[in-house]
Amino acid sequence: MFKTILIANRGEIACRIARTARRMGIRTVAVYSEADAEGRHVQEADEAVLVGAAQPAKSYLNIAAIVEAAKRTGADAVHPGFGFLSENAACAKALDDAGIVFIGPPTAAVAAMGDKIESKKLARDAGVNVIPGHMGVIADADEAVTIARGIGYPVMVKAAAGGGGKGMRVVRDDQECREGFQSAANEARNSFGDERLFVEKFIAKPRHIEIQVLADGHGNVVYLGERECSIQRRHQKVIEEAPSPFLDARTRAAMGAQAVALARRVGYRSVGTVEFVVDGERNFYFLEMNTRLQVEHPVTELVTGLDIVELMIRVANGETLPFRQEDVALKGWAVEARVYAEDPERGFLPATGRLIRYRPPEAEHLRIDDGVYEGAEVTPFYDPMIGKLCARGANRAEALARLGDALDGFVIRGMANNLSFLSAVVRHPRFAAGDMDTLFIDSEYGKTFDGVALEGPIATRLVGAAAVMQTVLDRRENAIGDGRLAAKPDDAARAWVVRAGERSFDVEVRPGGGAWDVTIDGVGAQLAGTWSPGAPVFHATVDGVPVAIQVTRHDGGWTLAHAGASARVKVLRRRAAELLARMPTKAAPDLSRLLLSPMPGLVVAIHVAEGDAVKAGQPLAVVDAMKMENVLRAERDGRVGKVHVAPGASLAVDQIILEFAEGAAGA
Repeated sequence: MFKTILIANRGEIACRIARTARRMGIRTVAVYSEADAEGRHVQEADEAVLVGAAQPAKSYLNIAAIVEAAKRTGADAVHPGFGFLSENAACAKALDDAGIVFIGPPTAAVAAMGDKIESKKLARDAGVNVIPGHMGVIADADEAVTIARGIGYPVMVKAAAGGGGKGMRVVRDDQECREGFQSAANEARNSFGDERLFVEKFIAKPRHIEIQVLADGHGNVVYLGERECSIQRRHQKVIEEAPSPFLDARTRAAMGAQAVALARRVGYRSVGTVEFVVDGERNFYFLEMNTRLQVEHPVTELVTGLDIVELMIRVANGETLPFRQEDVALKGWAVEARVYAEDPERGFLPATGRLIRYRPPEAEHLRIDDGVYEGAEVTPFYDPMIGKLCARGANRAEALARLGDALDGFVIRGMANNLSFLSAVVRHPRFAAGDMDTLFIDSEYGKTFDGVALEGPIATRLVGAAAVMQTVLDRRENAIGDGRLAAKPDDAARAWVVRAGERSFDVEVRPGGGAWDVTIDGVGAQLAGTWSPGAPVFHATVDGVPVAIQVTRHDGGWTLAHAGASARVKVLRRRAAELLARMPTKAAPDLSRLLLSPMPGLVVAIHVAEGDAVKAGQPLAVVDAMKMENVLRAERDGRVGKVHVAPGASLAVDQIILEFAEGAAGA
């Protein structure tokens, strides 16, 4: 077995690989950029090597630096994780030339399958169903338009070396095709060092279902079931599960057989994933093959009981698979949610900052793969994923319920995140019924997420919790003031007005038998649970239902979140509420004349100049954030008054990019 493995990656996947290597008795070497000197993956490895500056091209994509680090530390093998160099044939060859094992497929397979154009040709030759499209590289935007017209809109413009949603655009007309071609090329160049693009037909209402394959160097190839990955945003997977609630046994076997056939066709060895799009009639079409470990591999591990990383290492070491296809059994259900540093209210734009508080939930049925810690910083240089939260259960309903509760109890402070959004999705009736496609998020939530409505049981839980929390504080203050901390409990009822956003609720709270009797606008409920001032989560039972409520203190109240709903609340005595209602409210500043940066990032382009007239929908600027390009457009007609930044400038959130002339607001 290998003595030392260098992990050519960062974050949660580097930590996850190190965990298995440690269990196998293998020494590990981490590599890190200047921005990751304090990274958790650095701390968890036995040795760490600096490989360059913060920008990926100068560090994690620097093949020469990675190979040199492996030589210097005596590494027998390199595990690339996912992303970065995981599907880079040049890296695999450089390691082969240096006599270092690449823990992945043979170089030829990496080259063939890593190139999305070549992989489709090979898939077709292997008898795999493929999506109609143009198999050649597109020279420029004009050629892309010509080809798209021939195929018929909508089409997908995709990076030949792409993956993870980078370098990919759905376009529906000539203008979108030209703009999408340029943005996709830029992203592909920045993410993979390869700007080649191709075009294929976009399948309406597709489901994204993938087959996990595993092959050794002795001719054995198996598939480990499927994963449903249809819940996506901007072609980036958000929630994955195994198995799929849509496939039947016949379709699963047919997809598995085609995936195995493709692996055999390219002489595959190691772990790989064959991805398909599936229509409503269970017709399936080859999308791509990822010659690497997938982000969502934990759900397959949870339903098969296998350690996929260990199997990768053993296969790379020349061992034979220890089981056959008939030995693979799927037990129970597993669901994974990707927790991101992003702002759902700002169109899910990436966020940065320091994790002031970080407390993942803990339970036997949960798994958290993360690469951060309390006090760590999320920088703008890399993917904004904080970690992956997985839940398993005997069936899908149980797994979803456990995941929803765990998301509500996951504490992250210091930056915007998508926990509330994920909590809403896993409880959505359509998702719960297994009725989904890759446009689910767009169709159900649009481009932003403003939270679930505060009504019904959710309103009862949040409003009731707020009133109980204020009662706890009030009793505590009274006890301290009277010097009765250890004296008889204060059993008096309290009457409050809970203001949640623009709404007000009359609430009475009365202690009773170890619980709280709460009356909200005349309707009674019972809340059982204890809360200590300053605790970030209120764990309680409301009318017999266990709930976890996020609690964030702010001046004069709290922000409470549960099940996708979030409310900024103030709890007042009734007289104080009456006086507050008479107070004048401060008008919000008029920002309609300003184009503000919605995220921290880098200015890629400014498309207008001072004095230019602009039309609604016209591109104004392009901002790159965490390897994704974001086009900022005019919301209405106007005229540019002043441009405040130039291409190459770094932006903070809400920094002014440009302003419009008086009387010509346009952003």
